[in-house]
Amino acid sequence: MSQSKVCIMLSTYNGAKYIEEQLESLVAQQHVQMDIYIRDDGSSDETLEKVRNYTKSVSDEIKIHIFEGENLGVIGSFFELVRLTNPVYDYYAFCDQDDVWQPYKLSRAVEKLQSRPSDTPLMYCSSTQMVDQELNHLNIWPALPPKPLSMYNALVENCCVGCTMVLNPVTFEQIRTNLPSELTSILMHDRWIYLYVSSFGEVIFDKEPTILYRQHQENVMGGSNKGWSTKWKRRFDRFSNVGSLRLSEQARLFNEIYGEYLTSVQSHDVKSFLNGLEGSFIKRIKYALNMPFYRQAALDNLVLKLIYVLKKV
Repeated sequence: MSQSKVCIMLSTYNGAKYIEEQLESLVAQQHVQMDIYIRDDGSSDETLEKVRNYTKSVSDEIKIHIFEGENLGVIGSFFELVRLTNPVYDYYAFCDQDDVWQPYKLSRAVEKLQSRPSDTPLMYCSSTQMVDQELNHLNIWPALPPKPLSMYNALVENCCVGCTMVLNPVTFEQIRTNLPSELTSILMHDRWIYLYVSSFGEVIFDKEPTILYRQHQENVMGGSNKGWSTKWKRRFDRFSNVGSLRLSEQARLFNEIYGEYLTSVQSHDVKSFLNGLEGSFIKRIKYALNMPFYRQAALDNLVLKLIYVLKKV
């Protein structure tokens, strides 16, 4: 039986310190064929030089495509990678520049995805083993979500870490042909894809960690290993900052692009979420208390209702 061919999409930016270790873990993937698409987002360090030098030692069976671009930021760079990637693969995986993948990461994802109907949008994601700069184990994050991974969660929360995501062709082609032109309304590329798949297909969450997720000062995004009080302070600060978390803007853009394909119930609920923000204070309270949208953690869910009432979503 032939092995599935997977495309790995890796965005780099000033990642010289760890990029070789990441590439080694990609090349070491077992039981799959793969090509790697790398887009550098305007690095000013030795990232590109290290990538090019490393490719010289890689087997000819693995094709590495390198694109050097202007700085677009993490969202723009990953969406540009999606646009640049040739849509001829069995599966498509996102990759950060400073982690280490377990050798079974892709084969495990492929096995899970192959167990589902191939004509529906599918996305695999997993927990991660968080590590420090020297790869010493910290904690596992995120845990298996206790509530369904549906549109009603994805509209207000992301449960899927982008660097663990693997997409089937149906999902990839839909994302690729409907890339948003206005990125300022997108919270993060992985949040956008989670919202799409949870609305129209199935999200497969694997509680087995498949990558070592390195935590360090240069992380663009990522989980936190901070103490309890620091976590909650960051959570409330983030939710109460009007400019940093625009859930409603992303929901509005999503409705503009995909609204006509939603079920009548989904469409009604998304529009009610958006229109309710224009109602009176009392009406917002009533809506928030009964809204169908939810976050996984109980306290996060309460905060969601609060920021909705305060029109800070």
